[in-house]
Amino acid sequence: MPAFASIVRSALGSGERLAPQPPVPVLPAAKELGEAGDHDTIVFADPAIVFQEIMGFGAAFTEAAAFALSKATPARQDEILRGFFSSDPLEGSIEAAGHGYRLCRVHMGSCDFALGNWTHAEKPRDYAMASFSIECDRRWLLPLVKRARAIAGDGLRLFASPWSPPAWMKTNGMMNRGGKLLPECRAAWALYFVRFIEAWAAEGVPIWGVTIQNEPEATQSWDSCIFTAEEERDFIRDHLAPALDRAGLSHIEIIGWDHNRDVMVHRAAVYYADAAVRKRMWGVGFHWYVTDTFDNVRLTHDAWPEKHLLFTEGCQEGGPHPGSWDTAERYARSMINDLNRWTVGWVDWNLCLDASGGPNHVGNLCSAPVMIDAASGAVTVNPSWSAIGHFSRYVKPGARRVLCASPRDDLETAAFSNPDGSVAVVVLNRGGARKIRLQLAAAAACAFTAPARSLLTVVLPPR
Repeated sequence: MPAFASIVRSALGSGERLAPQPPVPVLPAAKELGEAGDHDTIVFADPAIVFQEIMGFGAAFTEAAAFALSKATPARQDEILRGFFSSDPLEGSIEAAGHGYRLCRVHMGSCDFALGNWTHAEKPRDYAMASFSIECDRRWLLPLVKRARAIAGDGLRLFASPWSPPAWMKTNGMMNRGGKLLPECRAAWALYFVRFIEAWAAEGVPIWGVTIQNEPEATQSWDSCIFTAEEERDFIRDHLAPALDRAGLSHIEIIGWDHNRDVMVHRAAVYYADAAVRKRMWGVGFHWYVTDTFDNVRLTHDAWPEKHLLFTEGCQEGGPHPGSWDTAERYARSMINDLNRWTVGWVDWNLCLDASGGPNHVGNLCSAPVMIDAASGAVTVNPSWSAIGHFSRYVKPGARRVLCASPRDDLETAAFSNPDGSVAVVVLNRGGARKIRLQLAAAAACAFTAPARSLLTVVLPPR
């Protein structure tokens, strides 16, 4: 009796979203599937050739997401959160199972997707952080994170990112529109990180890691602050790492860059040229805006293979984009290409937003996988939700990426060996309909059809 591979499929124009397909037999020899000419394309995977371990997938907890979620009914809120964070089958859900998010981001102080500018240290010249308070987190952020943790359990890792120091610490005297950290405030800013980590831990919410600055090369109309690569390097070495170590927080991971792929190689080169910084940093985070430049992700790994790579933010800009399959393909293509270039985790931007693509205190409206109408409470689940689920539901934390290759530019693939021995192969078909043979080294194969503009996950059982 042959083993069977399970398949889920999403496709443009069909209404299929993570739709289960009939299982297909996994046969010990490819020739039993028919002649080679019966298949348009052969996708090759070899689970014996392994690469990086996958930490997981997730999104950002933002004040905007918490506010938008509050507009749904309590029952619908629970359903949405279980859809993000549960790994179990769900009854009556927006989808048939949960995404199993285990790696998420939180903003430290306000960001553009907050309800306004705010900070944890409002009192000017409070270099000792005596007035530090997380009271501003208690209304929206902490309750949302705690609800998620109640579903996901202790396996949910959080990293925190600042968008701006307090206005009094900056050269421009405001949280928005760039500016730089004042030299005399560097030690206080490092202590701010420590106080935030300690305060959240006291709430029962541990922080796993921190980035130095969200998008440190961008002067934005919202919360932002400019750091050169050398300034980030020196801040880590001379202020942040010593402050964490003195506080008994040497286990907190430090992530550099947290901006686009375009110049990530240059930034990493500056950090890692300093031996002390290279030893202390966990790795580099990156976003997807401006250009794809996927090869910069691989080059960063190739130059510093002991360091980690983490996708820390991506969303469809310019409004809500309801029902967009193009956005789903953008997600899937980024995930495949980033993971195939040694990225260990992939984190979406806002968990959810309102129907306008906000709230956002400067009108920088964007899309999200789940959107909630503030007036009616109606929930829209966008195709990007399904795109993420094709990975997060079937590529488990602790999985290893394995060798996988496609012969076509518009058929992109990635494969992973899970801790239980199953193999998940994700196939993004941006071309026409194809009959595909998935060849598992020389040992086994299965065959399936990929409709035009479709995304599939094939899960082969443990051998």
